[in-house]
Amino acid sequence: MGNCFAASSKVDATLPSTSGASRSISKTNTSTITSTVTNNSSSSKSGIDSHLPTPRSESEILSSSHLKAFSFNELRNATRNFRPDSLLGEGGFGYVFKGWINEHTLSATKPGSGTTIAVKKLKPEGFQGHKEWLTELNYLGQLHHPNLVKLIGYCLEGDSRLLVYEFMPKGSLENHLFRRGPTQLSWAIRIKVAIDAARGLCFLHDADNQVIFRDLKAANILLDAEFNAKLSDFGLAKAGPTGDRTHVSTQVMGTHGYAAPEYVATGRLTSKSDVYSFGVVLLELLTGRRAVDDSKVVVEQHLVDWALPYLSDKRKLFRIMDTKLEGQYPQKAAFAAATLAFKCLNAEFKSRPQMSEVVASLEELQSSKTAFKNSPSHAQTGYDSIRKSPINRHRSPRNLTPSASPLRSHGQSPIRRG
Repeated sequence: MGNCFAASSKVDATLPSTSGASRSISKTNTSTITSTVTNNSSSSKSGIDSHLPTPRSESEILSSSHLKAFSFNELRNATRNFRPDSLLGEGGFGYVFKGWINEHTLSATKPGSGTTIAVKKLKPEGFQGHKEWLTELNYLGQLHHPNLVKLIGYCLEGDSRLLVYEFMPKGSLENHLFRRGPTQLSWAIRIKVAIDAARGLCFLHDADNQVIFRDLKAANILLDAEFNAKLSDFGLAKAGPTGDRTHVSTQVMGTHGYAAPEYVATGRLTSKSDVYSFGVVLLELLTGRRAVDDSKVVVEQHLVDWALPYLSDKRKLFRIMDTKLEGQYPQKAAFAAATLAFKCLNAEFKSRPQMSEVVASLEELQSSKTAFKNSPSHAQTGYDSIRKSPINRHRSPRNLTPSASPLRSHGQSPIRRG
C-alpha cells in the first residue's frame, strides 16, 4: 500500500457549529449545497494519533492552538498595508496577500527579508464566513503532513479574520494547467503532483479520526518551488463517520464538476466522495481541461462525461491527452493513470478504491521503468487525428445543469441557502 503517513497528525476535536454564511457549491469552482444529515461511519485505519474527542468551542480552538495569534497591525505591516501589488489572488474566502515576517520572532519585516508568508483576509461579506474560517483553523492548527499546507497563525480582531500560511511560490495547480505561462507541466511533474495530492488525502482518510476534505480541486492544490504539492483550504473539511455509521449526512458543499454525484444527490458524505474528486483532478492532469468549461461545445463541457469513454481504450486515449504535453508521455503509464482515474470516477461509490490504494498505484506507476519514457511520434500515435467525442447528444444525468445544481459554477457567485 502507499505511504500516507510521512508525518504525524494530532486532531483534538470536531468543530462546533458557529454563525456565518455557508459556502455553496459552484458550477465549476467552489461552492456548497445545502442539506442536513446524520453522521457516518468507518473505522479508522491508521496508527497515527489523530484524535477528535468531543466538539470544541471557539474559545477552546483559539486558546489551545499552537499557532501564532497575530494582531491586525502586525499583518498590515507584513503585507505593506495590504497593497494591491502584494495581492496574490482572490477566492471565496477573500483576498490573499504576500507578506514577510521574521523567521524567529514572527514579527513583520521589510519586504524581501525574512520568511515569506501568504495572508488570507476574509471578506466581510464572504460566503464562507466565520464558520469556514474557524474550521480551517481547527484542522490545519492540528494536522501536520508534508502534503498539507502549513498554517502559521491567525488574526481575530473585531470584524477582521485572517489566516497566515507558508508561501507557496509556484501557486495553484489550476494556474499551471489552465493558464498560459512560460513553462508547461511535464508528465513527470504531473504524476508527482498527483502522488502528493493523493498522499495528503490518504493521510486525512486513514487517520485514527478520519477527516474528509470535501473540496478537492486544482485550485486547492498548491505548489512549492520544487513542485511539491500540498492541499489547501480546509474550510469545508468534515470529520468522517464514527462508530457503526457509514456516512456523514450534511449540507452539500463543494464545487460543481468535482463533487461526487451521490453526495450531490443525497447529502451523504464519505471518504469515497474525496476519491471521486481526486479522479476528476487526475483527469484534469491527463487532459489539461477544466472539470467544467462552458467555452467548449456542449458535449465537451463536462470533463467526466466527455472523457470517460476514452479512459479504458488504449487506442483512443491519446485523443483526450493534453496537447501541451506534445506527445511527450509514456503510453503505458498514461493508460495506467487513465485506468486509475476511471476507477476513482466509478458511479458506484463503494467500488471506488481507497486513497491508500490510489497512492500505491501511482507510486508503482512512477517507479516503473517505462514511467517517463517518451511516447512515439505524433504520427505513430495518431496524435494529429481530429479529437472526436464518443458522447452522443444526450446529456448524462451524472452532471446537473446550472439551473438544477446547488453548486457554484466557474465565474459565478456562490449560491447562498438559508
